[in-house]
Amino acid sequence: MAYKNSTLDETDLRLLNILWNSGRATLAEMGKECGLSAPGVADRLRRLERNGVILGYAPRIGLAAAGFGLTAFVEVTLGHPSSREAFLDLAASLPEIRECHHVTGSSDYLLKVACSGTAHLEELISERLKGCPGVTATRTSVVLSTPRDRPESPLPDLP
Repeated sequence: MAYKNSTLDETDLRLLNILWNSGRATLAEMGKECGLSAPGVADRLRRLERNGVILGYAPRIGLAAAGFGLTAFVEVTLGHPSSREAFLDLAASLPEIRECHHVTGSSDYLLKVACSGTAHLEELISERLKGCPGVTATRTSVVLSTPRDRPESPLPDLP
């Protein structure tokens, strides 16, 4: 994959992949794998943070193990663009909404939601989402299984 207009070099990509695969690696361990000193790694990580390449550090949580074993995708259609702000405020306030994407097609937004079960999903859709002014329709697909889940997966090496 070509990285046109990218400021990432091979060492940056290597550091990002180390963080992805071993987020608790020390600066010294990362430096050893990249041929840098610990302060050199720290400088690069600060630059990647400042440039918006690294957005934050957080654990990946097993949602099912945490009691949220039902994942669904909910398409949301708004009746008018003036409803967008209220909907986005609601979406930002609901922890069940893991992702919110403005999309093309017959719907306006695609949500990835995590719920404890069907009753929780029903309440989220029927009460909260459909109760939002301007939401005219929803369409839901429940996830049966997830053969591949690699959010924010590591980057390939530069060609």
